[in-house]
Amino acid sequence: MKQSNRWLVLAAVLGMFAVNAAQAGSISCGVHIIKDSDRSTATKSEVLKKCGKPKIREGNSWIYKKGGRETVVHFQDGKVHSIH
Repeated sequence: MKQSNRWLVLAAVLGMFAVNAAQAGSISCGVHIIKDSDRSTATKSEVLKKCGKPKIREGNSWIYKKGGRETVVHFQDGKVHSIH
């Protein structure tokens, strides 16, 4: 395999890992990405400001439908607890 092809394959593999990492436990809202690992700082008001109104609000869970994908943001004590 040529050296340039090896770099292309490596870049593609790393890109796939980056996409999977961004999708697991996170929601993309325009230029903002909110991760459930940000739960110490991401409040309901921050999510509302960055992502807008959710499609559905059910108790402490907000459901967003973006890009044909449904994402549920769960809150606990007013902060992001988990994102699925």
